[in-house]
Amino acid sequence: MKCIKKLSAITHISNFTQYPMILKGVNIMKTLIIIPIFNEEKNITRVLDRLELEKNKFDVLIVDDGSTDNSYNVCLNKDRVSVIKLSSNLGIGGARQAGFKYAHSNNYDVVVQLDGDDQHNPDFIDNMIEKLNEGNNICIGSRFIDYEGFQSSFFRRLGIYVIYNLIKLITGQRFTDPTSGFRACDRAAIELFAKDYPQDYPEPESIVFAANRKIKICEVPVTMNERGTGKSSIGGFSSVYFMAKVSIAILLSLPHNNKELCEN
Repeated sequence: MKCIKKLSAITHISNFTQYPMILKGVNIMKTLIIIPIFNEEKNITRVLDRLELEKNKFDVLIVDDGSTDNSYNVCLNKDRVSVIKLSSNLGIGGARQAGFKYAHSNNYDVVVQLDGDDQHNPDFIDNMIEKLNEGNNICIGSRFIDYEGFQSSFFRRLGIYVIYNLIKLITGQRFTDPTSGFRACDRAAIELFAKDYPQDYPEPESIVFAANRKIKICEVPVTMNERGTGKSSIGGFSSVYFMAKVSIAILLSLPHNNKELCEN
């Protein structure tokens, strides 16, 4: 498994400010929302507006993964938003791990992963963090528990079903939405992912990686939106091809993971 050893790809960090997050009925938790972006200038403003930063006291970190549009400058003009600018495109795994390293270095209690294309609804963040307070290390926001909102294409759902069964076979656990990038992670998961995080297909691979290390993972039902603007790189028959590659990547990673577990 490839991972970032240090954040040498970072060229700039702006607007660094920290706020505690306060939830009703739970302890104060220092929470970071990580949003990796690549050419999302038309979506990211709407994503940040929906977070309602004037009411919610959490920190937001944008990881600009080498965007070639105006995404970086758009984020710079937002209050209470810090921005990491990567010098080159690392991919979603590398960008997200940069965020985990930042969170670990700055002693955050919780990381919430949010996509920059406006598919993830921040109204569900509180529910996900509450699950961490109940003893879970990772909480995944799943589209396929209540089946409300945008459900993705038929071919992509077919691929997700294949990955669901593969992960169930490997881990003995059921995760209805293994490709969901809408997740909350506690300190144990932050520390793990800051050190080692899947780079190619991070959502499903990280489930297997974390579950093999006794990280407790749960799901909560969420409603997602269709992508705001732009087009996903995974659609139609390419969804099946993508999911086949994901399945192979998970299987190929198993001997490496098992060797690490024995050494530990």
